[in-house]
Amino acid sequence: MKTTALISLRSLLVLGTLLLAPPSTAQQDPWAESYRLEYIGKYAEAQALIEPLAARQPINEFAIMRSAWLLHLQGKYAEAEKRYQRAAEVNPRSLESRLGIMLPQMALYRWNDAIQSGRKVLADSPWNYTAHVRIMISEEALSRWEELAKHAAEVSARYPADATLLVYWARAEAALKRTRKARELYAQVLERVPGHIEAGNFIRNNP
Repeated sequence: MKTTALISLRSLLVLGTLLLAPPSTAQQDPWAESYRLEYIGKYAEAQALIEPLAARQPINEFAIMRSAWLLHLQGKYAEAEKRYQRAAEVNPRSLESRLGIMLPQMALYRWNDAIQSGRKVLADSPWNYTAHVRIMISEEALSRWEELAKHAAEVSARYPADATLLVYWARAEAALKRTRKARELYAQVLERVPGHIEAGNFIRNNP
C-alpha cells in the first residue's frame, strides 16, 4: 500500500512539474501549452494559441469549443456565447456546445435565456444532469421557488444518491416556508455529504 501511495504521489509531482514547467525552446504542442497556461491562469495566452486552430480549415470542432471556454474564463461572455453557437452550428447534434451556451448566459444573468437553452438540450436528452442543474440555478436566481421545488424533486427521483439536487430542493422548500420538508431534505443531504455546512446550519437553526 505504501509503495502504491508513493508511486501515486510521484506521478502527481511529475504532472505538476510538467504543467508548471517553463516553455522549452523546441517547437511546442499548442494544445499542451494551452492547457499549461490555463492551469496557471493565463487564459488569454492559452486562447491565443488555440485561436489559429479554431479558424483553420478543415473545421476543428474541438478547437472552437476550447476557444469558447477560454473566452468564457476571460470574462468575454458575449464572444464566448457566439463561439459556442458556432460550435453548435458545426455539429448540431452536440449537447456539449449547447450546454456551453448556457455558461455565458448565466454569467450575464440572462437566466431566462439560460433556461431556454437548457430546455433545448433536454429536448434531445431529457435527463441530462448538467442541463437540469443549470436550469435549477437559473430558477433559483429568478426566485421561482415552486417551479424549482417541483423540478428538483422530479430530477432527484432519477438521481437519488445526488446531494446537489437535494440542496436545491431544500432551498426551494425553505423559501416557501415549508420548514419541515426542508429539514427532511437537508437531513438527506447530510447522509450523502456528512458535514455539509448549509444543511447542518439549517437543521441547527430550525430544530
